Amino acid sequence: MTARQTMHNAFDPASLSEMPAELRSKIERRENVLGPGYRLFYRDPLEIVSGRGAHLFGPDGTDYLDAYNNVPSVGHCHPHVVEAVHRQMQTLNTNTRYVQDSLVSYAERLTATFPDELKEVTFTCSGSEANDLAVRLARRVTGNTGMIVTETAYHGLTIAVSEFSPSLGTASPLGEHVRTIPAPDRLRHIADGDLGAFLAEQVRAAAEDLKEHGYGVAAFIADSIFSSDGVFADPAGFLQPVVEAVHRAGGLYIADEVQPGFGRTGADWWGFRRHGIVPDIVTIGKPMGNGIPIAGAVFQPELTEEFGREVRYFNTFGGNSVSIAAGAAVMDVVETEDLIGNARKQGERLVDELRKITADQDDVLEVRGAGLFIGVDFVTDRESGRPDGARAAAVVNGMRERNVLISAAGKYGNVLKIRPPLVFDDADVDRFLEAFADATKS
Repeated sequence: MTARQTMHNAFDPASLSEMPAELRSKIERRENVLGPGYRLFYRDPLEIVSGRGAHLFGPDGTDYLDAYNNVPSVGHCHPHVVEAVHRQMQTLNTNTRYVQDSLVSYAERLTATFPDELKEVTFTCSGSEANDLAVRLARRVTGNTGMIVTETAYHGLTIAVSEFSPSLGTASPLGEHVRTIPAPDRLRHIADGDLGAFLAEQVRAAAEDLKEHGYGVAAFIADSIFSSDGVFADPAGFLQPVVEAVHRAGGLYIADEVQPGFGRTGADWWGFRRHGIVPDIVTIGKPMGNGIPIAGAVFQPELTEEFGREVRYFNTFGGNSVSIAAGAAVMDVVETEDLIGNARKQGERLVDELRKITADQDDVLEVRGAGLFIGVDFVTDRESGRPDGARAAAVVNGMRERNVLISAAGKYGNVLKIRPPLVFDDADVDRFLEAFADATKS
């Protein structure tokens, strides 16, 4: 498998003839009308018609345990979110050019979850747009264009953002102004050394190279769980030297919280908090509206003064009334159902039990993660630590056969990506562990 492979768990259209007739017909209709970016998950793709909590249901009533989708963060079709969106659709849906208490109240409530330094939010429709805006601002503030990212990072799909999203694959080339550094894989890179110091040195070297080529450093951007790189969470605090190195190089630190944010890591609303850092900019999205498109960028105000005064930025649907209602309802659910605490509790149990199951399996290097964001690192053998993407894919599809849905990540697709809705409960964990134990025996 190539190092910059994209969809590690995609359906292969060459096997279409092997599908049941009705499913084959539906996939063929899909292929005929949808663009090439629409790929299906799993060796045997599944059809779903409804969802509830951490469960998706097929047309025949088959119950699939969803241990992958972070977009419906508070569970598929959560009634409180559904009711809030329905009510707002019946009342008003417009843009942000009018005085609306709901918009301002949500912005105040949202920014109150951040460190005091981060006080302003601009709403967008997607994380890609949020990261695009963050980089525009970073370039404006620093006067530089260079970007530093980890080697298999994903940050979005706009032209500007895709240029520093290496996980999109070699057919989507990185910009000449982009440098990559290794993922924070302490077992493979530094053994018992100082992970933060290692990464800071990598950033320093990348920054020096960017300077020599006339780009300078506009920003280093990373999600604090390094989800596309293979899920790396520990030790907490290893990002502190990285922030210092970026600032010394004249750049900004952008925390992409689209995936680790909104309580997923089980310690706080935001994953970067585990590292004791204050980013210059934070970008958020996906789980923010539980499936309703809403995202945003949160800034330190002193960075935005000149940009706001001199650059026109308006997003027609960013912060629309319905999306704001969804965002507020999601925050209601996270707070009232203590979903951050649930992510911590269920995540700790999952990690503990997965480690027990894999303790004697030589093909698992490590089980790691934070909260309900967990990775299982598959290798050919522990001594070599050589990534085994084929084994991980076999387990992903083995879980699919047992109606439990996960995916894979990492440079070689060798790390299981376990990222269920935050409402994952005791029964869901039991079912997941049973399926995992069975699938890894195969």
